[in-house]
Order: sequence, then structure tokens, then C-alpha cells
Amino acid sequence: MRRQSNRRDFLKTSAAIGAGYFVAERSMAAESKSPNEKLNIGVIGAAGRGAANMGGCASENFVALCDVNAKNLAAAAAKFPQAKTYQDWRKLVDQKDIDAVIVSTTDHTHAPASVWAMRRGKHVYCEKPLAHSVHEARVMQETCKNAKVATQMGTQIHATDNYRRVVELVQGGAIGTVREAHVWCSRVGPCPERSTETPPVPDYINWDLWLGPAPQRPYHPSYLGGCTVWEQRWDFGNGCLGDMGSHLIDLPFWALNLRDPLTVEAEGDVRSEESYPHWLKVTWEHPAIDSRPALTLRWYDGIQRPPSPPGHDLQQWGIGVLFVGDKGQLLADYGRRILLPEEQYKDFKVPEPTIAPSAGHYQEWINGCKTGSPTLCNFDYSGKLVEHNLLGSVAFRVNKKLQWDPGKLDASNAPEAAQFIRREYRAGWTLEG
Repeated sequence: MRRQSNRRDFLKTSAAIGAGYFVAERSMAAESKSPNEKLNIGVIGAAGRGAANMGGCASENFVALCDVNAKNLAAAAAKFPQAKTYQDWRKLVDQKDIDAVIVSTTDHTHAPASVWAMRRGKHVYCEKPLAHSVHEARVMQETCKNAKVATQMGTQIHATDNYRRVVELVQGGAIGTVREAHVWCSRVGPCPERSTETPPVPDYINWDLWLGPAPQRPYHPSYLGGCTVWEQRWDFGNGCLGDMGSHLIDLPFWALNLRDPLTVEAEGDVRSEESYPHWLKVTWEHPAIDSRPALTLRWYDGIQRPPSPPGHDLQQWGIGVLFVGDKGQLLADYGRRILLPEEQYKDFKVPEPTIAPSAGHYQEWINGCKTGSPTLCNFDYSGKLVEHNLLGSVAFRVNKKLQWDPGKLDASNAPEAAQFIRREYRAGWTLEG
């Protein structure tokens, strides 16, 4: 009875508990904003995802733009001529009339730009993943709590109907007790070697600012070829796990109320000091909590997949999540959900929705900035998700099963992991400016 009661209570407030920490008080920057008053937003990274994020927040005012690429900056400024322009985000965050900041840079500058903005009382929307290291992810969580600002990570799928219905099915016991979940993405890492050519830096690129806190290296155009290129290099990203894991592991993280794992281990096809392997497999062991028993979560990318359930070839699913319960299985992706075996569930009555529809991924954040209302992908929830995921990269790089101590932010059995848990910044750069 206690377990059923816990499940019912959880479902009633799933939008809150599943998202972890909420902005319970009006934020510092929101005090002067009414729901009908437009936010003044600064944008760090004005092209690519930055342009898409501006589109998602088009109802608001853009008063500052920043990009290390002068061509991208000029194109954005032509659309928003009233906005001040910067190449260095450290100057943008000090602009006094900014209420909120959108961070859409390369992964290795997500956390520094976001932390600097939050420490100045500004609301932050940050692209996924929130951080480039486990330590950065933890600082993001702590800073958002202390700053009491509205935060949101760019995992738009979290706001969709399909994710909500999957969470309800899992938490409602449709497949029984879940002790195992599998997540995969077919993106194959190129595992590139470091470029040896040293062409001149184009006059429209500020290479020093593009590198930011990453180690010094000569410019090469291949590094700027989009997220699927630079994210494969350890200095700038964490490959498919860091990127797509933010979207896909989000579903079991929410549905199963995951937080800190006990252990993490990983394997891949190639070990390189420079880049992510062609494929990676990671296993996290999670402890039991009141609402569920201990469970195992597994990640696969590239050519790797979990065993296919009867009647469904998972090689035909480019992305997906498979929940394994003691009464059945649930197979899902962004838009599909299938209870298995299908014959067993042909007369299954789907429960009435219990998780309220989202106001919209961007609108959640805008509302939170203005009123202090909750955002589901706030930095406590999404920061813990990213911290969890990046432990997989750490385990792979040290080639050891990690015994994780979240309180100490330490793998007690692998002191060599410390260099990857907390990365060293290049001289002149700090996380908490």
C-alpha cells in the first residue's frame, strides 16, 4: 500500500518531482517584470542553435548579441539593429539592462557563460548539454539554486506529449516494476585525429575567444564544422553521449526518478586522448528509492544496440528507449510508444493523463523569468542529468568501473578520474567569474 500511495502521490505532482528543483520563490530579476512586460534578452552564440532559440523567444526583446564569428554577429545584428554587439560574452553579461541570457555556444563554454550570467542575477536558457565536465554540471546546479533565477536546458522534447505519456505509463505500473532500461542513438563518432596543418585564422574569427577555457591549440577550420565535428573532441565536447544523451536519457531519468548512480562503467572501440570513439556503451547502476527498486541503465551509440524484443528490430530504430518491467516492456522514441508484447496489451486501457501539458518549452522559461513559475528542465534537474551522463565519459577515459561518491564529487576507487571530473581551465578563464 505504501508503494501504491507513493506512486499516486508522485503522479499527482510529477511535473514538479520529475524535474527536481523548481524556482519556488520569485527570482531576483523577475521582481520588476509583469507577465505582459517583455524580457530584455542577451544572446551568446547568435547563429545555428542561437538563431533557433531566438526564434523560440521571438515574443521578447533582444538587447545584446555575442558571437566570436563576426559574420554571424553581423547577420544577427542586421535583424536586431537595436541590440548591442559583443565578441566576448564576459562583457555581455555585465550589460545592466539584460534580464535573461540565452547561451548557444560550443559545449565547452556553456557552463562558464551560464554561471557568470546567473551570478549577476540573470535568468538563463542554455543549450544542451549544460556542461563539459561533471564538476561544471554540479556548479550549474548549485548556482541556479543560490541565484534563484529561472533556468532551462535546451531539451525541447521534454515538453512533448509523447514523453509525458511514457512517464505516466512507467510510473503507473503498466509494465510492472522496472529494473532495467536501455537507451541508444545511431550517431557514429568520427574519432578524428588532431589536425597537423596550421592555416591562418580568418579575419572574422576570434580564435582565442572560440577556444575560451579549452587548452591552447592552433586554429583549423575543421574544428568549426558544426556540433557533430567539434563535440567529438574531448577538449570541446563529450560526443554523442554528451549531446544526444541529454535528450534520450532524459526520458528514463524523468520516468524512473533517477539522480546519482552508485557505479558507472563504459567501453568503446577506440581510445584516444583527442576524441570520442566510433561507438560507446555505458552502464549505470542506480540505488533503490521509496518509489522503485535498484535498477540498471544502459547507453549504446554508433552501431551498438540492446537486444531486440520479439517483433521489433532495434537496428531500424535510430534512437530509442526500452524500459524492461516484470510484466512487460515499453519501447519509445520522440514520437512513438509501444507496449510489449503487443498481444498482451491489445485490450490495455491507457490511463487518463496526469501530467499537465507544457506551456511550451520556451514559454515555460519565459513564464519562469517573469513570474517565478516552474520550468521542467531547470538546471537542478538537467544539471544532475548531465552530471550523470558525463560520468560515462569519465569511466571510458580511465577504463575503470567507477565507484561514485556524489557528496565528494569523487570516484573513490579511481583517483586518476579527477582530471576528467574537473577539467583545468586555460589561463585567464574561470568558471565562477
